[in-house]
Amino acid sequence: MSRLSEQIAEFCPDGVEFRNLEDCCTILDKKRKPVTKAARVLGEYPYYGANGIQDYVSDYIFDGTFILVGEDGSVQTEKGNPIVNWAEGKIWVNNHAHIIKEIDGVMLRYLYHYLQIINVHDLIHGNIPKLNQSDFRTIRIAVPPLEAQREIVRILDNFTELTAELTAELTARKKQYEYYRDNLLKFDISIPKVKLKDIATDIYRGSGIMREQVTEEGIPCVRYGEIYTTYNIWFDECKSHTKIENVANPKYFEHGDILFAITGESVEDIAKSTAYVGNARCLAGGDIVVLKHNQNPKYLSYVLSTNNAQQQKSRGKIKSKVVHSNVPAIEEIEIPLPDLEVQNRLVNILDNFDAICTDLDIGLPAEIEARQKQYEYYRDLLLTFIESGNTILQTDRQTDRQTDRQTDRQTDRQTLIKLLQYVFGFVMLPLHEITNLFRGEYITKNSTKKGNVPVILGGQEPAYYIDKSNHEGEIVVVARSGASAGFVSYWNEPIFVTDGFGYEGQSELIITKYLYYILKNIECTLNAMKRGAGVPHLSGEALAKIMFPIPQIAEQKRIVGILDYFDTLCNNLSNGLPAEIEARQKQYEYYRDKLLTFKELGQ
Repeated sequence: MSRLSEQIAEFCPDGVEFRNLEDCCTILDKKRKPVTKAARVLGEYPYYGANGIQDYVSDYIFDGTFILVGEDGSVQTEKGNPIVNWAEGKIWVNNHAHIIKEIDGVMLRYLYHYLQIINVHDLIHGNIPKLNQSDFRTIRIAVPPLEAQREIVRILDNFTELTAELTAELTARKKQYEYYRDNLLKFDISIPKVKLKDIATDIYRGSGIMREQVTEEGIPCVRYGEIYTTYNIWFDECKSHTKIENVANPKYFEHGDILFAITGESVEDIAKSTAYVGNARCLAGGDIVVLKHNQNPKYLSYVLSTNNAQQQKSRGKIKSKVVHSNVPAIEEIEIPLPDLEVQNRLVNILDNFDAICTDLDIGLPAEIEARQKQYEYYRDLLLTFIESGNTILQTDRQTDRQTDRQTDRQTDRQTLIKLLQYVFGFVMLPLHEITNLFRGEYITKNSTKKGNVPVILGGQEPAYYIDKSNHEGEIVVVARSGASAGFVSYWNEPIFVTDGFGYEGQSELIITKYLYYILKNIECTLNAMKRGAGVPHLSGEALAKIMFPIPQIAEQKRIVGILDYFDTLCNNLSNGLPAEIEARQKQYEYYRDKLLTFKELGQ
């Protein structure tokens, strides 16, 4: 600043020369060409209007460095300063913006800063605001010596560069926020279907062990009939043994292998399977197929026990005294295969249910039958979700048709929700099942008194403020009617809801701030749902049926914490980047006004 003062004192001791704008630059307005939107051909060159870039087109009129000043339409800011844009390179300019370029003696960048302090309010004419050619050309510009212009430009460009860097940072943060928002709130179960031959590291038949060759001691072994009669989903110890000399061509199985019995008496039970989870090396008897793999063996055994898998095992088999299967048929069985983490969680749940049903120290004998049915109910539903590849939870009535159990449906439903959240990470539920609906009240502005309580009337901002509320605490409001129908807002203060749907999260299922984010994420979809002539509106019934992904409460809180952080960075006017940008802009304007205020020569 002292350097600039020294320059002004040295070169302009009696004041600074003022000139008309047309004497400070070359005005190129006669070369402008308007193009209707329909006639524009999409391309790479910016198409400028009064407010800046409006489009990108395939051709250009100007090539260089220019200042563009709004001519009509939105030609001035709220403070009365003109709309000024800096443009470089190949551009097209329509007849809604004045365009100027540099001449000797006056820096174009100096004009860019100086024009922003001109108040053109009294120069605007007509019903459609217009800064006409004659008034534009005669705008008075202070023209200090070039040395002073350069110093002013250096100082002010430093401020604008800082603001531009912050704005770029804000843009990057917003993109980062959108990335996290979209990915954190995007829940998907894409469970591939695979054939057993695709996951098998080896698959082979066992070698015959006769009944009379079974001994009390020796090498542990399994005969195919024991898979039907002795072993269930998994086992860790063989009931039978044999001598190695009894087996001409011994075939072994080890921890994690799946065993299939490929001979049986029933089409419905053929190829029953079990997983070996013990640590000994055992012999597989004849009519057993051994499958080696790298998956969770218990998961494979559970999924191979489903009706879908059994139907595949039975396909093409003919009922007779003895039913047979083989390695090629086993290889073609198709199963859903989630990642190992999901497999492990699913096994953990089903093993716990199995323990409750079979361990007399855990499940009392009087409850065994009920526990067994409960286990089968949850097992079948969980494995059905695995097979279908989605976690959309059916209504109680639909679930009733799938089972004959007559237990407390609401309790079952809450349990199943928790199980699905544990296994898959989330469950899909309709809006009406996760929220309490708060209906607004009809009021008019004339029937109320002014106050500080916002009235939510369907727009994106409060319609007005009154002295009473009809809701306090957390709530998410979806605008019901008008152009802004579907707009989502979050409140944690006294408000008065009128033309909107208010939703409160049910504490055991969803926190209200998470509800806000998942609704905000589909705001465009909600707006597109509005119907009706005149004043369009949203259907509460349609909203109630929308399905949403609901993770566990702890995960909801984690997601909300991340999104709140980014929201603060992007939007909070007290703590985030917008506050810093606003402060920088004010700082720039302060120094700009001080630097560009000159005493006119001769005054």
